[in-house]
This record gives sequence, structure tokens and C-alpha cells, in this order.
Amino acid sequence: MNRLSGKARCVAVNDAGLLVSEKRGIAPMIDWLEEDPQCLRGASVADKIVGRAAAMLMVYGGVCEVYASVISNGALDLLKENGIECRFSNTTIAISNRRGDGICPMEKTVAPIKDPERAYLALREKVLSSNN
Repeated sequence: MNRLSGKARCVAVNDAGLLVSEKRGIAPMIDWLEEDPQCLRGASVADKIVGRAAAMLMVYGGVCEVYASVISNGALDLLKENGIECRFSNTTIAISNRRGDGICPMEKTVAPIKDPERAYLALREKVLSSNN
């Protein structure tokens, strides 16, 4: 478990404790799920930006509640369909890539996928291939 800092980008808390990450995008959830597949069960997650890729990981991980500064319409629909309570400041049609000139590559990765486990595996592979 990490200590909470002013630089936190993603935070998860449940009966097992507190998870904090300063990493961007879906990296925190991929890391946490790799370390302990049960770590997000029943957790409340706060993240700055939640797109459909992050939402798929939240569903896969068993999150029960999400707080977001910005959430995509697709993520919001997916979370609601899975009974996950959502609070947010703003919605957007889609999550942009970091250059702001197109759709986020993680969003593209999960676009055709309906199953959260398949989405997790595809996103994990995408992240691993991006790090090499």
C-alpha cells in the first residue's frame, strides 16, 4: 500500500486497505490486478479520468463505486449496467490520446470487447507491449 500524496492520480479503498498510484491512465489498475487479482473487490475508486478501458478493469476487478473528474459516456453506461455507483464532475463522448489528436489507444483496444476478463487480458497485453 502506498501513502496518499498530493500527486495521486488513482486511489482505491476497501476493507483490505488503501491503494494509491501516481501513474497515468489504466496503469494503476493493471499493476494492482497483476499483484493481487482480488485487490479491487468491493473497492471505491477515485480516478481523474475514466474511459471505457478503465471501466472494464473496474468491472473485472469487482469495484462497487467510482468517483471521476471526467468520465466517458461509454464508461458511465458500462458501470451503470454492472450496478456500479458513479459520481463524476463532467462527462465526455470519448477519451482522447495524450496528444489530443485522436482516441486513446486503450479505448480503441476495448472498443470491440464486451467481456471484462477479455478486456483485462487485451489491456494487459497492450500495456506490456507499450513498455517494451
